[in-house]
Amino acid sequence: MVDFSWTPRSPLEKALVTGAHGARGIEAGVSLTEIRNFDLVQVMARRGKAADMAKAAKACFGVAPPDAPKALQTPDATLIWSGPDQFFVLSKGGKHAMDTLAPALSGSASLSDQSHARALISVSGIQARAMLAKLSSIDLHAASFPIGAAAATSMDHTSVTLWRGADREDGLPAFNLLMFATFAESLWHTMLDSAGEYGVTISHSEDFA
Repeated sequence: MVDFSWTPRSPLEKALVTGAHGARGIEAGVSLTEIRNFDLVQVMARRGKAADMAKAAKACFGVAPPDAPKALQTPDATLIWSGPDQFFVLSKGGKHAMDTLAPALSGSASLSDQSHARALISVSGIQARAMLAKLSSIDLHAASFPIGAAAATSMDHTSVTLWRGADREDGLPAFNLLMFATFAESLWHTMLDSAGEYGVTISHSEDFA
């Protein structure tokens, strides 16, 4: 009889090797960090219920959900636009998990738990934009893609949700990529190849960037 384990595992568990990668002898220009053990719920308004959903969401989070490509930070969650009348709720610790949000939002929206169906990678560093420019047609210049900007786009034929988080303590930009777990390893290797010339620092964390 085969033994099964339901312990959550990172989709990058085998592919991610912490430490340095790519060019050596220079200060790493890119940092790639996989964020693990998060709660992610997709919220989609039911037909004709967008206004009711927005009202219910504001009661839950203290802010209305984004109605344009943006990511809104609240004290305990990030609300990320994922399409017309829909958004992701990214959080930790179970406060905004599926069973918590359903009583408040299920009357006006359909909810889908995506916590183990997606992978989350933070990209930062002085060469982060240069690396991402190889993979995406989105203009990530600070004037065009400020903190909080988001986009539903593709990278290397992989659908991703991209948003710019707060700058790091050293003032360098940080970008977040949310992708389907089944494509995460393939895109990860593509990102490593794209970042190799700049030098890469690889890590994983349970803390959001």
